[in-house]
Amino acid sequence: MTASPSAKETILVVDDEASIRRILETRLSMIGYQVVTACDGEEAIEAFHRTNPDLVVLDVMMPKLDGYGVCQEIRKESDVPIVMLTALGDVADRITGLELGADDYVVKPFSPKELEARIRCVLRRVEKEGGVAGIPNSGVIQIGNLRIDTNKRQVYRGDERIRLTGMEFSLLELLVSRSGEPFSRGEILKEVWGYTPERHVDTRVVDVHISRLRSKLEDDPANPELILTARGTGYLFQRIVEPRLDAVASEGS
Repeated sequence: MTASPSAKETILVVDDEASIRRILETRLSMIGYQVVTACDGEEAIEAFHRTNPDLVVLDVMMPKLDGYGVCQEIRKESDVPIVMLTALGDVADRITGLELGADDYVVKPFSPKELEARIRCVLRRVEKEGGVAGIPNSGVIQIGNLRIDTNKRQVYRGDERIRLTGMEFSLLELLVSRSGEPFSRGEILKEVWGYTPERHVDTRVVDVHISRLRSKLEDDPANPELILTARGTGYLFQRIVEPRLDAVASEGS
């Protein structure tokens, strides 16, 4: 049984093609989302501020302000999930959108069912609560002056909060849950983005998110010490040794 989305979940659909807006508004409304639409970049920014959506579906090619510009404006103030709609075969579109802060992308022409699946997965990861295997009972991991709070899904350097998108945090949480052990790109895509193993996808969505995480967490992103590359495999987080956290949990039980 598939859980229906909460009535509070609002999706902003931004596309200059009226047919796409109409189809997505109809289908997403039918499965329980509230849908707001915009036909260009400027209207998208206005609608974003007016409705405070839970997720944005954002086309790249639009008049007045393109999808890249809209993504940049949104990321200045919000970590709301963004799924980009990109042109068929245009890899540069996908990479640029991800680098600017998009969480995922769907290639045009697309199946509405595929987009619906992407939306459900991104929202599920962003809203995920509860304990994760490999994370201390306290939910807090301290590495030098970096503090990862998996309960609040927040990261701090000293007293300063480091802003991560929901998908960036989910990726970090996954890597930390098995610190010292490598994850393949395919494994990461399956666990964080929900891609099935048999689906052929561009694994650069993982590479770009890793790059974004390093730029936010590492002292020297070009020479990372936290998020390491596993040659020929994928990525891993440096092994975390925090005996005091488990000792405190054991003493309290």
